[in-house]
Amino acid sequence: MTEVGQRVAARMTRLSFAAGERAAELLTSPPLSWWDAERNQPVDDAAAVVVAALGRTADPDAALAALVAIVENSRELRDAVSSEPAVRARLLALLGVSTELAAHLAAHPDDWQVLRGDLDVAGARRRFARAVGADADDPVTGSSGARATRAEADAVRDLRAAYRRELVAVAGRDLAGDVDLQVVTEILADLAGDVVQTALSVAAARLAPDAAGCRLAVIAMGKTGGRELNYISDVDVVFVGEPVEGADPDAALATATKLAGDTMRICRQVAWEVDANLRPEGKDGALVRTLASHRAYYERWAGTWEFQALLKARPVAGDQDLGRAYVEAIAPLVWSAAERPDFVADVRAMRRRVLEHIPATVGERDIKLGRGGLRDVEFAVQLLQLVHGRADDTLRTPETLPALAALRDGGYVGRDDAVSLIDAYRFLRATEHRLQLRRLRRTHVLPEEPEQMLWLGRAMGYRPDRRGDARAVFEAEWSLHAREVRRLHEKLFYRPLLEAVARVPSEDLRLTPAEAGRRLAALGFADPRSALRHIESLTAGLSRRAALQRTLLPVLLSDFADAPDPDAGLLAYRRLSEELGSTPWFLRLLRDGDAVASRLAQVLGTSRYVSRMLGRSPEALELLATPDDLHPRDFDALLAAMAESAARQREPAAAVAAARGQRRQELLRTAFADLLGPVDVETTCRALSATTDATLTVALRVASRAVADDAGVDELPFAFAVIAMGRLGGEEVGYGSDADVVFVFEPTGSDAPTANRLAAELAARFRALLAAPSSTDPPLVVDADLRPEGRNGPLVRSLESYRQYYARWSSAWEAQALLRARFVAGDAALGERFTALIDPVRYPEGGVAPADLVEIRRLKGRVDSERLPRGADPTTHVKLGRGGLADIEWTIQLLQLEHGAEVAGLRTPRTLAALDAARDADLLSASDVTALGTAWRFATRIRNALMLVRDKPADQLPALGTELVAVGRVLGYPPGSDPGQLVDDYRRAARRARRVVEAVFYGP
Repeated sequence: MTEVGQRVAARMTRLSFAAGERAAELLTSPPLSWWDAERNQPVDDAAAVVVAALGRTADPDAALAALVAIVENSRELRDAVSSEPAVRARLLALLGVSTELAAHLAAHPDDWQVLRGDLDVAGARRRFARAVGADADDPVTGSSGARATRAEADAVRDLRAAYRRELVAVAGRDLAGDVDLQVVTEILADLAGDVVQTALSVAAARLAPDAAGCRLAVIAMGKTGGRELNYISDVDVVFVGEPVEGADPDAALATATKLAGDTMRICRQVAWEVDANLRPEGKDGALVRTLASHRAYYERWAGTWEFQALLKARPVAGDQDLGRAYVEAIAPLVWSAAERPDFVADVRAMRRRVLEHIPATVGERDIKLGRGGLRDVEFAVQLLQLVHGRADDTLRTPETLPALAALRDGGYVGRDDAVSLIDAYRFLRATEHRLQLRRLRRTHVLPEEPEQMLWLGRAMGYRPDRRGDARAVFEAEWSLHAREVRRLHEKLFYRPLLEAVARVPSEDLRLTPAEAGRRLAALGFADPRSALRHIESLTAGLSRRAALQRTLLPVLLSDFADAPDPDAGLLAYRRLSEELGSTPWFLRLLRDGDAVASRLAQVLGTSRYVSRMLGRSPEALELLATPDDLHPRDFDALLAAMAESAARQREPAAAVAAARGQRRQELLRTAFADLLGPVDVETTCRALSATTDATLTVALRVASRAVADDAGVDELPFAFAVIAMGRLGGEEVGYGSDADVVFVFEPTGSDAPTANRLAAELAARFRALLAAPSSTDPPLVVDADLRPEGRNGPLVRSLESYRQYYARWSSAWEAQALLRARFVAGDAALGERFTALIDPVRYPEGGVAPADLVEIRRLKGRVDSERLPRGADPTTHVKLGRGGLADIEWTIQLLQLEHGAEVAGLRTPRTLAALDAARDADLLSASDVTALGTAWRFATRIRNALMLVRDKPADQLPALGTELVAVGRVLGYPPGSDPGQLVDDYRRAARRARRVVEAVFYGP
């Protein structure tokens, strides 16, 4: 090679030509002559533009070689490429991508003219008809219509060339960016229909003159039916045939079958396979059926997948009236398919089967069938359409991109999720198109060879950036889109709401107000008119929020109907929705969360306590999304969270309010677990107790700091401890329990009066901070009435004062109350000293003195006779009734007073632990402990359930009504069971416990 040639070749390499020498030769020689070898630059400005454009193509060498081949037979093209920007962009982009269409242009050199001007899509059918000698104005509809007049071989050859010419027109504009992807797929689908119609006219020319008259409609399915066809794809169809008037039905069907078979054969020779395997019974079924036969099959035998396929059915050729009749006949079946048993599960199983059949050698490179590919998008969209489209006509579109837009606009898919899916779908379809255009072969697998991936990156329009060359940029984009599709497919395709909506009958999704009222009454709403007003308020208008509510309410109403109080549940839901207003995450959580909507309906329709609390802590709704989040947190985790929240506040009131906010969240966590259960009562009580313990601990720290700041000291001159009593001491707190405590302090300096004054201030400040009214969380009442001398005694005593009091004045009831004493907050060492001080009082050596035993029994008798509310039923009053909590607790506490000094296991503040210790020490029989423990658990569960249901403390089990049903549901009684069974079960347990109480507590 000469030195000049070397310089030109090097320049060509820098311009992106891989074969620099060959490019130099082609560009410097006729017929192109766009490069001046001596000057080593383009011959003029127009030539410079052309050469630069060639260098930007996906494959500059291939594009240049193809251009030379075409220009040699079409000299006009050289001037057009130089002077017409649109022709240049379209042609060169096409030649750099598709070797097959380049070969077509070389063989048909005048066909490049279709790249000029605007795209004439509407005239394609007429051009196809002209290629075979048919009349586009009189299309074949079976045995009728203008048949092709040219010999079949000539007709097939020219129709094939005409189809390739249309592909050139579309692909050139597609690759140049002149036509949107959705428009491209619609054009390709329309061209497919035109080819089928033209092939039908060629097939009709082969009919015998005496062939029985028939009507034949060709129904496109799949991508053709959805007008989202690829460049090379099987065209899925179903054939519908009918005899013309007076024709023999069997003979007519035979004519239609021959027409269908020949049409498929001709299409295969022209462009692509026509696949009729989506017809009833698949390959084993008749190729052509009558409309009645189709309908009968779909009504009786069709599988779920067949209705999913019918979503895209569209007549494209033959008898259009028959085609429309077919679509009208099957549409009601398609849009009720979601009501079939296990419909959602069947669709999901079908997607899993597709994945299982992908060859291992292909794996993730399959952008159609693989994970994160086109099928993931399409299956998710189609499932959402079929479930929600029963009531929403806007979703009844066969195209994926418009369907995604409709799902977004209707609130069925989040805006961001829809954007991600649309972007990914466009990317994957564009990639698939370029892969297929290369050699006009059906493929959707990314190449393994690096150079082919580089070509693909350039064909997609990518250029080198910080991620690397065009291949690296493409791979980064592909990885991003595939990851997003996988994530969103899992989120949407496996959304629990789908199954719930699918179970709602179609007639319930579209109701007039009168029908809705009757339906609400049938569902169990006591006040259908009010319920209807709530629904109208939630769904009125055209906002996205109203659209989301229209999606959710059919499911929620069904779930409310299963709850004990549907009216209260719906009202609470309306209030919650209004309080949250336009908060974007609320309805999105109900739509996308893992059965959140159903769980919310269950708790709102059961618990007024939760309904009130949720209005104050709506963020707690997120707990319903993950059942694992309902497990109670331990004390250390609670304390850390509360302390962190409090530390962010400067004012004491705000700091304690922050800790109380954390308490509110934990109360809801525990209530959710209780309502959605099953959770044993010990776990519930421990969780509530740990929440109270942590709240008291943080509040005491805040109050201590505040009192010290007010006093102008760095550290208070005393140690201070909070001692839990009652149910808090026994870690048996319920939802309605106060915090029973006593306060103890011990001066650390010589100024006892100041220490006494500041300790009293601390106790008062501590109680006030926790009891402060709040619109956002329930106050925590700190009750110190169990202190020495009760309300008449000082709020705070020193350790020495307690020692003196218990040595001189302590009574039997105070010793009994101390059985529940437990250090909870403050100075742990002081708490231990207090515990050591009271142990001899509550576990006296030698047991209970005879006089104290008489006093304890006398007090219990007064409780039984005087404290039971007037009119209360003693058989179902869970606290003071016969065999209730007081009976059981006084009995075990008497054994603790009597034997605690000698039996270590009895030295516990917890009732059930003390019962077990009494059994182990042979103080109670195993059957007695079972009877007492069962009744105690039952009564405690009822107390908690009553608080959850009524949102106010109660101890009387309702005799009947909604509240009794609700309590039963909280306790785990199944829907529809006799609520009286709960009353009978409790009375039976209480009677057994009472017999033990009478033998042990009132025994000799």
